[in-house]
Amino acid sequence: MDRARLRRLLDSEIEESARRNPRSRSAYERAGHLFGKVPMTWMNKNAGTFPLYLDGAHGARVSDIDGHEYIDFCLGDTGAMAGHSPAPVVEAVERRYRDRGGATAMLPTEDAEWVGAELARRFGLPRWSFSLTATDANRWAVRLARAVTGRRKILFNSYCYHGSVDESLIVVGEDGRGAMRPGNVGAPCDVALTSRVAEFNDLAGLERELAEGDVAAVLMEPALTNIGIVLPEPGYLEGVRELTRRHRVLLINDETHTFSAGPGGCTGAWDLEPDMLTIGKAIGGGIPSGGYGLSAELADRLLGRADLDLVDMGGVGGTLAGNALSVAAMRATLEHVLTDEAFFHMSALSQRFEEGVRKGIESSGLPWSVSRLGARTEYRFASPAPRTGTESAAVADAELEDFLHLWMANRGVLMTPFHNMALMCPDTTDADVDTHTALFADALAELAG
Repeated sequence: MDRARLRRLLDSEIEESARRNPRSRSAYERAGHLFGKVPMTWMNKNAGTFPLYLDGAHGARVSDIDGHEYIDFCLGDTGAMAGHSPAPVVEAVERRYRDRGGATAMLPTEDAEWVGAELARRFGLPRWSFSLTATDANRWAVRLARAVTGRRKILFNSYCYHGSVDESLIVVGEDGRGAMRPGNVGAPCDVALTSRVAEFNDLAGLERELAEGDVAAVLMEPALTNIGIVLPEPGYLEGVRELTRRHRVLLINDETHTFSAGPGGCTGAWDLEPDMLTIGKAIGGGIPSGGYGLSAELADRLLGRADLDLVDMGGVGGTLAGNALSVAAMRATLEHVLTDEAFFHMSALSQRFEEGVRKGIESSGLPWSVSRLGARTEYRFASPAPRTGTESAAVADAELEDFLHLWMANRGVLMTPFHNMALMCPDTTDADVDTHTALFADALAELAG
């Protein structure tokens, strides 16, 4: 690729973004009381010199304060996989908050049992507890795993994503040993003291680490997502389950992003058998929600431990977790929005998206690839697609990503800012997908000159 041409094209798109969005640019320049000038520092992860400012969002559409409307394939990086403000969730939240009140009274509601039963149906784990984020669900699952096994270390895949869980910020270093993930902020200790690491799709590496006998649990996504989609090779997930059982290690599936694979995520779609499962973001229809599920045997072991403080200051739980409002939103989302039928529609759209991208790549002759996980599709700057997290990190191209993201945004399409991921929601249409396909082809033609 002609890098000088790419740089010129990127500069042109940056200028166009500034011209199109004067109000967003001004709002960003005026923000003097926010750390990093944004409500959360990751909002600075954008392709231009300032973020777009939200005005409104409904269904598969987002509008900014400059009056532009966008086809939204970002969908809150999975948080809005149900679409923005789906009517059943809006109605449930209004009914709970406005009509009944008591959003956070520290009392259970009958909705919670319904949600637990539905999650059990979808994922196969019969006992559930709720959080407000998937990060907290992962933190609490890790603590429970350590408590019940008496072991201190958790094993992760290199370049995994489980929120801001301290133990998960570990990668395979150049010497093949576990090392701190670059950029880790304020680590409480050397991550090797709490964690082990193996590459995704590397059963030999996993077995070597588990053989040390100090691992309480393997916490993993059934397919890596936040470093770019990395799909499991045939037999890999079955091998992980066999090795964890052989070494008496718990298996925790984080389905927060891989929920895109179907109504029960990868666990349901691929008949996986984890001991615990964590999930967040999408299940609340945009309202902060999360949870973790446990096997009956594991739940009984934990509840039978009189030495564990599970109801006060033992380190598992939060005052707002399982509040009436978020539980009502989860019920509405699972019962009326992210249904089995919705996933069929979303996956079909994602396949259409994948086919359009693949056609563009093949027509351009670029050595790229495209990967899909149910309703989620991503194009990669490598062919074949990376098979490990480290390989996936190595083929990232920030300048190229920025160009493609700005090219799309300047023409009314939003992609996930962290990589080249597109997610479908129940309100996405064939025409939305075809718009991206045409713009993607145009972008590749511009890059080719």
